[in-house]
Amino acid sequence: MSLSSTPSPARILITGASGCVGQYTAAWLLENSNAELLLWLRDPSKLSAISPNHPRVELLVGDLRDSDQFKDQLATVTRVIHTATAWGDPERAHQVNVVAVKALLGHLDPNVVEQITYFSTASILNKALQPLPEALSYGTEYIQTKAKCLQDLENHPLAERIVAVFPTLVFGGRVDGSSSFPTSYLTAGLVDASQWLWLARWLRADASFHFIHAADIASICGHLATTAHHPNREPGQGAVRRVVMGQAAISVNDAVATLCRWRGLRRTPGLPLWGWLIETLIKILPIEVNAWDRFSIKQRHFIHDPISPPERFGGHSHAATLERVLADSGLPQR
Repeated sequence: MSLSSTPSPARILITGASGCVGQYTAAWLLENSNAELLLWLRDPSKLSAISPNHPRVELLVGDLRDSDQFKDQLATVTRVIHTATAWGDPERAHQVNVVAVKALLGHLDPNVVEQITYFSTASILNKALQPLPEALSYGTEYIQTKAKCLQDLENHPLAERIVAVFPTLVFGGRVDGSSSFPTSYLTAGLVDASQWLWLARWLRADASFHFIHAADIASICGHLATTAHHPNREPGQGAVRRVVMGQAAISVNDAVATLCRWRGLRRTPGLPLWGWLIETLIKILPIEVNAWDRFSIKQRHFIHDPISPPERFGGHSHAATLERVLADSGLPQR
């Protein structure tokens, strides 16, 4: 009689582990799996929602651009969730978002690694989830490097094991910083956005978008990391599977109306935002606009099909509506 051996726990690497999405994802995996987590981060003091002393956590403290120092650990991981990114400085963005990704993949053992979940941004895809040519031609340094990296990944030897995830607008944490999880840039901006409602309530815009909460991103990534990986079966895509993470599209007008109700402001008759009016507002308001911003204004509807909330993977959304997002954020209600 032979004894069957117990499978070893998955070893999951999370890069950018001290960030908003990274910590939500690590917390989900610690609660919902027995996986061993390798958390790659630069500053352990920023790890606020995860105990660095957890028995299933190992910290890799260092810069993503110096992956050689962790080559032994990287060769042992079975799954990767790559959330780390950079923007602002063009050279750093290229090194982190393109060069370092290639180096990281080079340290993985093809005989061991089963799946790589790579974080991009939904801004580089059109409605049908195809890459936007404009992203490479005149996107910001962040947009361009994300588009370039996706292009490279399609031709990588590990392409069939890669799931590229494309978050839409990301909420998470609380506006006052009282959550154990870091506050996302979008959630942090809710207070400033509320200060412009006096103007926004008078305007109407023909535009729409998707959003998603970091807790729902964690749910999707957790599902991907703890279930069997299959080669991409999505029609019209390459070897790399594309998953746009977001809730159902909401119009800008509905979003403003929701914020007005939340803040106790009366919604007024609206003035359509024609092209000439947008150009006038750009000139008179303290707004900096680059070529990508102008393309986005012209594009107006950043929507995708299919969109993937947790329900698409058998989960349940933490924040499926903007009202739920606002409640979770702690934005004062009036």
